[in-house]
Amino acid sequence: MNQLTHLDDRGNAQMVDVAEKSVTQRVAIAEATVSMTSETLNMIVDGTHKKGDVFAVARIAGIQAAKQCSSLIPLCHPLMLSSVKVELNADKANNQVVIQARCKLAGQTGVEMEALTAASVAALTIYDMCKAVDKGMVIGNVRLLEKTGGKSGNWYREEQLGTK
Repeated sequence: MNQLTHLDDRGNAQMVDVAEKSVTQRVAIAEATVSMTSETLNMIVDGTHKKGDVFAVARIAGIQAAKQCSSLIPLCHPLMLSSVKVELNADKANNQVVIQARCKLAGQTGVEMEALTAASVAALTIYDMCKAVDKGMVIGNVRLLEKTGGKSGNWYREEQLGTK
């Protein structure tokens, strides 16, 4: 098993020193879902929500969250992201919104936390905008789907391999 990199020899939390790491292209894709009633999902898709375009606001919130990740998670490095994309899709068969966040950079450390933060905050924004009509929404399945680049190489969630 790999050792935790955020702990020193005495078990104290530390920010990992990435100065000696090579600069490589790094990409991470994360996902989250928001389950809701069909009425709420239809309101979002039809654009009849009184607060406005839920997907547009959630997309901007996710992008902003990725850019602020190091301010939210104590041991994350501030990163110069070259791209953040947040896609939101209505899954009417399951009464949910599926959010995928993709973060990219050329750097010395990965962007997994930025992608996970983007997907999570986009989901929280949907909840915030729609809670007046559906307090029973459930945010779930926050997970990394894939990461590429860096010393540890590429990683894909097993069920994603069939789509590659």
